Amino acid sequence: MKVMKFGGTSVGKPHRMKEVAKLVTADDEKKIVVLSALSGTTNALVEISGMIASGERSTAKQRINELELIYQNFIEELLTNESLKIAAKKILAEHFEFLTIILKISFSEALNKDILAQGELLSTKLFCLYLEEQEIPHKLLPALDFMTLDIQDEPQIGTIKVKLSQLLQKNKDIGIFVTQGYITKNAKGEVDNLKRGGSDFSASLIAAAINADVCEIWTDIDGMHNNDPRIVKITRPIEQLSFEEAAELAYFGAKILHPASIWPAQFYNVPVKLLNTMDPSAKGTLITEHAGSTGVKAVAAKDNITAIKIKSSRMLLAYGFLRKVFEVFEKYKTSIDMITTSEVAVSVTIDNDIYLKDLIRELEAYGTVEIDTNQSIVSIVGNEITDTKEIMRKLFDAIHDIPVRMVSYGGSRHNISLLIPRSYKDQTLHALNKGLFGLD
Repeated sequence: MKVMKFGGTSVGKPHRMKEVAKLVTADDEKKIVVLSALSGTTNALVEISGMIASGERSTAKQRINELELIYQNFIEELLTNESLKIAAKKILAEHFEFLTIILKISFSEALNKDILAQGELLSTKLFCLYLEEQEIPHKLLPALDFMTLDIQDEPQIGTIKVKLSQLLQKNKDIGIFVTQGYITKNAKGEVDNLKRGGSDFSASLIAAAINADVCEIWTDIDGMHNNDPRIVKITRPIEQLSFEEAAELAYFGAKILHPASIWPAQFYNVPVKLLNTMDPSAKGTLITEHAGSTGVKAVAAKDNITAIKIKSSRMLLAYGFLRKVFEVFEKYKTSIDMITTSEVAVSVTIDNDIYLKDLIRELEAYGTVEIDTNQSIVSIVGNEITDTKEIMRKLFDAIHDIPVRMVSYGGSRHNISLLIPRSYKDQTLHALNKGLFGLD
């Protein structure tokens, strides 16, 4: 059995959803199809939720009506069978009636999660109606029946495995199962979600739970590329990556894959394929435990980085200093991306500045604190690149005129990271594209 996940752009138009149906019926292998919300839906639901939270209920109602009209037009193009159109309209009425009713309810975080879940619930139900019209046997498996979080908001892979196995066993004659990405239930039994990009996470968790032969992530680009195609004109897809390489790229800015989606597949050794719904014949990218080759595979960039430097003469030969510094970040649940140290200073980077003022206040107890905002991390990723002298020479030759704030080297054999001003990011990606890959 395999898992096939399709993102919002893959199902965002009626003709695209029809193409997805062709892809899931292209072979006789059993499969679980994981769908995101139609493109634009989650953003609209976030807006609606924000309007309700701020008391702009009339504006929220207008936005709900606009979204409903989009879906009404969608089903007119998706379906031709009149009885199935009626069924689709009934589904829309139920979900948009819910959105209208909540305008009269006091806003809460639990209600917000319910609002955000509507996109995936709608996309899967409409897709199943289209499969029914095409007389394709299938079964809808509601994610809320098996996807669960623990009290720490971490997926309960053991519970997911048991519940999903039971559901599959009850329907063992079915070849195609359809379920929602992103949504789950939390430890309180409430509707919750796996945060942005969570449909990839859902697919990976499901693939791990059923020990799938492969987890296919279908998007609108033919695999992971060696550079950011939104910035660099000439890029090329990467044929194969190790789980470690893919995780580094996802964490440091490669948008095609959600960072959290790697570990379940990696832990249970399920191969992941990144494929293109717009060009199904493209080879895409295969991610396994094996890197396939050594050398630089790709560069990725992460924006909105803040660098924090703590300088203190007391740091000299003082054991326990770093522990005290890190405890401040732990207290405010702020993760660190990069770190460099000297005898009298330590510099770290963070990508979440919500608690920046609190961090500065407490860190000033240990020394002088300097802040650099609007920075970017550019990561060079590949198998064993830190062991290759030629790569280091090419790297620093390429960026000789870039003001580098920090360098992270040696923490991983697969990653060299640079901290640079955000204003130099595009120039850096172009320079590395030419210096490391020979592409202009």
